[in-house]
Amino acid sequence: MDRIKTVVLPALVAAFPLTIPILAGFVLTGMTCGVFAVLLGLPWWVPSFMAVAIFAGSAEFLVASMLVGAYDPVSAFVTILIVNARHLFYGLSLLERFRRIGAKRFYVIYALCDETFSIEYASRPPQGVDDGWFMFWISLLNQFYWVLGCTLGALFGAVLPVQIEGISFAMTALFMVIFLDQWTREASHAVALAGFAASVAALAVFGADTFIVPALVLILVVAVAMRRWVEPACAATDLDGAEAISNGGAGAGDGTCSPCVRSHDVQDQVEARDEPSGTGSSTGAKGRSEEFARAASDPAYEEER
Repeated sequence: MDRIKTVVLPALVAAFPLTIPILAGFVLTGMTCGVFAVLLGLPWWVPSFMAVAIFAGSAEFLVASMLVGAYDPVSAFVTILIVNARHLFYGLSLLERFRRIGAKRFYVIYALCDETFSIEYASRPPQGVDDGWFMFWISLLNQFYWVLGCTLGALFGAVLPVQIEGISFAMTALFMVIFLDQWTREASHAVALAGFAASVAALAVFGADTFIVPALVLILVVAVAMRRWVEPACAATDLDGAEAISNGGAGAGDGTCSPCVRSHDVQDQVEARDEPSGTGSSTGAKGRSEEFARAASDPAYEEER
């Protein structure tokens, strides 16, 4: 009981305010997912089950569509894997913290999603609050909001007297919003344009019924091939955003290039090394920017340092 009062509850109190902005978004989007799944003909409990067992947002819209379509487990596996492949990089960025939180890391890793990662990566618990319980409560609260939204949406959809025209377009609209959001954040649109071109090419070659998996594989190959040219631009953008924050400027989400997750660690190393000898001059900032960009794009150079 004393441990609950001194360790568990303080972590909940510290974590809850950080998840409040996620509450409205997850409940409303989850309700859309619930209504969407039920109006496709799935039982009311399926959205809730997916929210607990999958908890992957956009992937649940895809799974709902696949469950009422033709049985194609290979296509489903590859599609969901590629859609959620970004979570691999989220986990790599939090490995050190995962190692320190004991058995709680199994659930924290399982419940890692975009919003949870953004909070856990950018936040640290207050002094005296256990980091493991802090991350656990962030993960659990965010998943609870999503499960609640999906359940409410499913119940609402189950009692609707008529079909809602255009509900099947919800998944398309969701991915359009995600695409446009990423487009406005990226320093370079080269990968997005290459992905669009790859999708058109796959559609022309394989046809509308079977082009998705080849398109996703082709996009992945193109993105990896373009990494050497894209990452330096992302790294420079990340450094500009970080310097603006350190100078009292914009928030953490401004001027950041999302694919360069690992570059934040490189930035910390570069700035920590230069801090004793530099006073924040423009010459020093330029040098750090060049070194940061080189380190982010060249792992061998980072190891030499």
